[in-house]
Amino acid sequence: MKKEYQTQDFDFDLPDALIAQTPCSERSASRLLHLDRQSGLIADRQFIDIVNLLNSDDLLVLNNTKVIPARVYGEKFTGGKIEMLIERVTGELTVLAHIRSSKSPKPEAQLRLYAKTAEVTVEERQTYGAEVTHREGELFALRFEQPVMEVLEKIGEIPLPPYIERTPDATDSDRYQTVFAKSPGAVAAPTASLHFSEELLEQLANKGVQTSEVTLHVGAGTFQPVRVSQISEHIMHSERATVPQETVDAIAACKARGGRVIAVGTTVVRSLESAARSGALQSFQGETDIFITPGFAFQVIDGLLTNFHLPESTLIMLVSAFAGYESTMAAYQHAVSGEFRFFSYGDAMLILSDDS
Repeated sequence: MKKEYQTQDFDFDLPDALIAQTPCSERSASRLLHLDRQSGLIADRQFIDIVNLLNSDDLLVLNNTKVIPARVYGEKFTGGKIEMLIERVTGELTVLAHIRSSKSPKPEAQLRLYAKTAEVTVEERQTYGAEVTHREGELFALRFEQPVMEVLEKIGEIPLPPYIERTPDATDSDRYQTVFAKSPGAVAAPTASLHFSEELLEQLANKGVQTSEVTLHVGAGTFQPVRVSQISEHIMHSERATVPQETVDAIAACKARGGRVIAVGTTVVRSLESAARSGALQSFQGETDIFITPGFAFQVIDGLLTNFHLPESTLIMLVSAFAGYESTMAAYQHAVSGEFRFFSYGDAMLILSDDS
């Protein structure tokens, strides 16, 4: 019988000093906690050791999403200051966005961005019940007068996570982005991939380790806390994902040769397991709100590379589903005791059965 986990089961004490505020001097200079999925044994390593931990017939699956400069500032025409976080670009001129202001803007309200360089209108939307609204849940529907991406490239700011308590600088434009990012749309980085430099990827390729890609545009919902006591009652946020046929074929070939499919990050796990919900992995393009918790039957992945996540988050629940609850919580306690760096700019954990 599947255990009913409580949100508090995934809590742990995390000193503020372990929350990484800046990246390492070099992408691959972080530490790596290696958790053997079968035995639960833990080993402290350096991230570059991943070259020796992977086999020549393994496949790394990467998320090629690109973080957009999604945070912008401005004011209402009445003078009130606003802070806007673009959650999703829905068209050349339209977005869904979080807006922080003293009072929520009303339908058809005009907003002026960053030194009057762009103007935005709060749109009305027709709902199924014929009710007119300007919101989709917590998000405002907005229309730009100029192409959205052009405006963001000029005045947008890299949206660092809320636990990084500083203003983004020039370093973040490079380091809060993977070296293989190519599909714009995310407002948060697939952080497990931030550890890979071009040189390290070349070393892996020279060993014979193959790579393939999916796209999941990470939304701000990834930072939302679980507000219910019983995790089965949590409503998961939705994100856009694409699993191309080429990746489906690469995974089939990997399994046929006896290799291991290793997801680089929880976003890749969600993408692949969403594409396999029918029982067989298929190409996929659309929305996914898959919520992976202990007891989940994994269809695709054999290993997981991930960063260390927030207490009581959906991400630590996903990791626990794959590695086992007890092993995961023990690994996190080990990481705290060993002063590993946590969250987006922190260290990594590789969950992989020993198959040397």
